[in-house]
Amino acid sequence: MLERKGIGKKVEFLTLVVIIFIIALNVFSQDLIINNLGYFEKPGLNILVFSNRYTGYFFDEKTAGIEIIHHGVRVAQGGGVRLQPTPEQWDLIPRVEKRIVNRDENSIEVVLCYEQFDFHPRIVVKSEGESVKIMVYLDEPLPERLVGHAGLNLEFLPSAYFEKTFLMDNEPGIFPLYPTGPTVVKPIREKIRQFAGHSTFDDRGRGEFIEPLPIAVGNELVIAPEDPYRHIRIKSEKGKLMLYDGRNLAQNGWFVVRTVLPAEKTGEVVKWTLWANTVKKWKREPNITFSQVGYHPLQEKIAVIEHDKDDKVLKSAVLYKINPDGTHKKVFKKDVKEWGLFLRYRYGIFDFSEVQDTGLFIIRYGKYTTNPFPISRDVYKKIWEPTLGIFFPVQMDHMFVNEAYRVWHGLPYMDDALQAPINHVHFDGYFMRDTTDTKYKPFERIPGLNVGGWFDAGDFDIQTGHHCTAILNFVDTWEIFKVDYDQTYIDQKNRYVDIHRPDGKPDILQQIEHGTLQLVAQMKNIGHAVRGIVVGNLHQYTHLGDAHSITDGLMYDSTLAPGEVKCNRSGNMDDRWVFTNKDPALNYHTIAALAAAYRALKDFNDELAAQCISIAKSAWISQHEETGWDVISESPHPWYRRYRIYMINNELRAAFELYKTTEDKQYLDRFEKLVWVALDSALNSNIGIAVRAIPFFSGEYKEKLISYIEKFSRYCEDFKEENPFGVLIGFRPWAGNHELMEWGTTCYHVYKAFPDLLSPNYTIRSLNYVLGMHPYSNLSFVSAVGVKSKKVAYGGNRADFSFIAGGVVPGVLMLKPDFPENKEDWPFLWGENEYVISTCSVYIFLANAVNDLLVH
Repeated sequence: MLERKGIGKKVEFLTLVVIIFIIALNVFSQDLIINNLGYFEKPGLNILVFSNRYTGYFFDEKTAGIEIIHHGVRVAQGGGVRLQPTPEQWDLIPRVEKRIVNRDENSIEVVLCYEQFDFHPRIVVKSEGESVKIMVYLDEPLPERLVGHAGLNLEFLPSAYFEKTFLMDNEPGIFPLYPTGPTVVKPIREKIRQFAGHSTFDDRGRGEFIEPLPIAVGNELVIAPEDPYRHIRIKSEKGKLMLYDGRNLAQNGWFVVRTVLPAEKTGEVVKWTLWANTVKKWKREPNITFSQVGYHPLQEKIAVIEHDKDDKVLKSAVLYKINPDGTHKKVFKKDVKEWGLFLRYRYGIFDFSEVQDTGLFIIRYGKYTTNPFPISRDVYKKIWEPTLGIFFPVQMDHMFVNEAYRVWHGLPYMDDALQAPINHVHFDGYFMRDTTDTKYKPFERIPGLNVGGWFDAGDFDIQTGHHCTAILNFVDTWEIFKVDYDQTYIDQKNRYVDIHRPDGKPDILQQIEHGTLQLVAQMKNIGHAVRGIVVGNLHQYTHLGDAHSITDGLMYDSTLAPGEVKCNRSGNMDDRWVFTNKDPALNYHTIAALAAAYRALKDFNDELAAQCISIAKSAWISQHEETGWDVISESPHPWYRRYRIYMINNELRAAFELYKTTEDKQYLDRFEKLVWVALDSALNSNIGIAVRAIPFFSGEYKEKLISYIEKFSRYCEDFKEENPFGVLIGFRPWAGNHELMEWGTTCYHVYKAFPDLLSPNYTIRSLNYVLGMHPYSNLSFVSAVGVKSKKVAYGGNRADFSFIAGGVVPGVLMLKPDFPENKEDWPFLWGENEYVISTCSVYIFLANAVNDLLVH
């Protein structure tokens, strides 16, 4: 018995030795191994294999496939079998049928599917020491239609390799800063058509397309050998490597390494070996995140310090004040509290709330120092002005927009708009069912739509839902904060806008007027709200530059030949289309916006105000008559059931705005019936409007809300445990600044109604997150606001690697499984960097809300 115990102890000891050996091997080894999150990892290098997949909504979002994160930067993506040398956004994408992670063999296998061609290539990525093998297998020969088209691609971020070199079979080359070719013209019959038959290329009726030619061909490609942080080597054992510049077709294209799949072959048909250099003992430098506009003396003041997961949180940080002579005075030192791991980084918290002195300050953390930031009572007072005074004027549709010596755009879309065809799948989420839901025939002109409205985002369409959100946020800002900022000249009669030129009218009222003009035009000429107005051709949608030049500005006339012009009509079918299918929820959203706009426009534009409330009340009646069922109960209609919560939210807001405008009790009665269903089905979306209705009811209503407020408070409190920033962080394919700021405004309304049940800090933190206290960097996500802000973003001028002052980007995109990203050197990732009017309007409200909390 004693002998057996001795043997057991020896076994336990040997097991412990083996475990320690394995741990040490993993810690000190430079081999790529698959971690517990399912991707290849070593210090300084991660290789993801379809951890992120193509969503299908925006097609190729440049955030999927085989991806390389090299010394903390995602430098490559799109790895997989693709059907073009340099895929564009709307080219066909593969669906993932199967993904198998085999940690024992250090391999990841993915089966892809192109349903259109019954094509199912299999990709295996397997690590061997410091490199990986990337192999493509075919169980059946390549479909004939895909011969010469299908290939193994890996796309490299151009901005990561600007001013760097490469070697192809030892022949040197320079990565081009600007695309210069070569390309070839081919007949359209040879092209693998894009999504739903659309085309990004305007061939002017010639039946042809452009295809890039490789800038280098060989068996071994060495990328950036001079830069140890970007040095990568790819060797092909089967098939030639070809290096392409995708920007020859599209400014958002990437450098592409490609091997064409062979015809009439099965089994292993392509095999690459990929090796990426890693700097010994590399760790990501700490990112000290803080508000780039600074802090109010009385607010909570926190810097969240982001570290490499293998780095240690230092014991303390120091706050220095910058003296007028440029010297620094140490004013505060405090221990940094370790928060722990969030996604792939380790975080510490430096709380300097005790400091209430005003002036300019910097934070020093070990050998790292931040840029200066102010502490002042006025830090939030004007931070919204560039958004209202520059961004929104630039986005104004149907207007000529000038700024000093610069013309942002000429007079666009005076040829609006044609009825979209039925049974049509468009791009950017637009589609038409089997009816127009209007009196107009497909491609018939719908009159009166060439007025008002904003370009929705970095593209130039009108999205009605975002218009409604913007108008509602503007009205709330006007009524609650009484902003009277005037720095824009807006002449609706002559369709002229001049930035930095006061005209004696509050800019916010002029913007409400401009957005409302478009909504009223839709309701008057169509009879209901519409999904939106967008160009009919994909090659127009991808337009970069002056929106005035997208169309000829002349109304389409089908009796004229292409290029023929008579009076104000032309035979060019370049006019935008209206997508007119009815959406009850969108109707309620529009009713709410119009009812609210009435209050702002009364005594400013009485005629338009009268139209707003008349249309809103009529639409309320007709929508209830048409719906035929009550959203309070489950709908018998599957399509409506899908949008039930959305409908409840918007009808609730419509009832609120109508009652606030008319004081007609029927709307208040409907609100009271809806509100409890709304809170039970979507508390976070509706608690803000619920507390704003407290003045309309007796004390019993407020008492009944308390349990919901307590639940919402617990929801907010949980964020302090979920992430070190203590805010709502979204994990959708579109980064979460909009959702975050809406949460912040909701917290403002709740705090105002129940100051004893919710802290004002949630609202302040939500704004500070946008202004720099967020993962990945510490830039302000509001261009030109804060000491350091977004200077490269996805606006209409993105091809110039520039920005629009006051524009707010979506923010940090959380790529699966654990990588936060917001690129400042590449504007074309719309999920991170695209300005949207609804997001910018909620920012204006939030900035004013935070100023109100701290000043009053």
